[in-house]
Amino acid sequence: MNEYKDIEAYRVGPLLGLTDILLVCPFMEILRRSKAKSVKLDLGGGGSPWQSKADRKMIRDDFRHGATFLTNHRDIVMDAAWLSYMLRTHYNIRPYMGIGNNLLGKKWVEWLVRYNRCYVVVRNGGVKDAIKNAQHLSSYIQHLRGKGKSIWLAQREGRAKNGNDLTQPAVLKMLTMGDGNFLDSVRMLNICPVSINYELDPCDYLKAQEMQQRRDNEHWHKKKGEDEKSMKTGIFGKKGRVVYRITPSLNHWLDAHKSELEAMNRNEQVQAVAKRIDYQIHIGYEIYERGEDFEEYLRGQLAKIDMPDKDEAYLMERLREMYQNPVLNYEAARQQKG
Repeated sequence: MNEYKDIEAYRVGPLLGLTDILLVCPFMEILRRSKAKSVKLDLGGGGSPWQSKADRKMIRDDFRHGATFLTNHRDIVMDAAWLSYMLRTHYNIRPYMGIGNNLLGKKWVEWLVRYNRCYVVVRNGGVKDAIKNAQHLSSYIQHLRGKGKSIWLAQREGRAKNGNDLTQPAVLKMLTMGDGNFLDSVRMLNICPVSINYELDPCDYLKAQEMQQRRDNEHWHKKKGEDEKSMKTGIFGKKGRVVYRITPSLNHWLDAHKSELEAMNRNEQVQAVAKRIDYQIHIGYEIYERGEDFEEYLRGQLAKIDMPDKDEAYLMERLREMYQNPVLNYEAARQQKG
């Protein structure tokens, strides 16, 4: 009996490769040429501490035999899609990708994404159901990693609407559920934090609108079709320059701080690992130069927002914040390095 049948990605190895060649790769190339100025997969590099050829080789070796690519979360579809595409074309790695069941409104959509190596993250139900679902998902991810498979997962549930990317400890707790030692479980996962950078976020105005809706109504919930709109906007909107920056496996850091980490209790260890992931994602940011034309771009995005009681000052502040927070986090990470 297959205990993971309800959430696992479908096993269609040779057929998946054929689909990649005939459908996925051509479609991703069309998006790359038409919706982005450039799309780059970078190992270390940028303003990060990992600059040399030796650093890049170390990072490449870190994920050669499988890793957990834990990333910040900007776009519902493209975050995982670009990473999967570039790992596939550069290193022949096709990671398993997590997708929330709230995005699988129709059976054919579920079939399509599970066929394309997506596993299901179940998010509905009460507290008991949530714990049970988390245990089930954790077991499946550990099962995949035990077989040397790579996976993608966001550092948090839902996108960071304000651009302030912080790892949710609950994600780490879910990944390491079981009776084992937390640090040993993290080591087995072989977490390689990845910074995802879009020069422009096509969904920025939708995120700003949602923030005002939540501000004005604490009981506000998304209407049917809003996730689908965000998915479509994220896929087909202009993104400017796109950079994915893979940073070293956390296992190097675990080795370097073994004694102090082992002296902590489990909750302290979780917090320490979360902060380290944040550091590596933040120091891996691509910092874009923005001129006066960027303010014009923001005004254009603001004009797209159509809602009752539109608070333009608040919305513009939120739009600016989305692009400022990564810069502030990058600068803070540089100071931490020093």
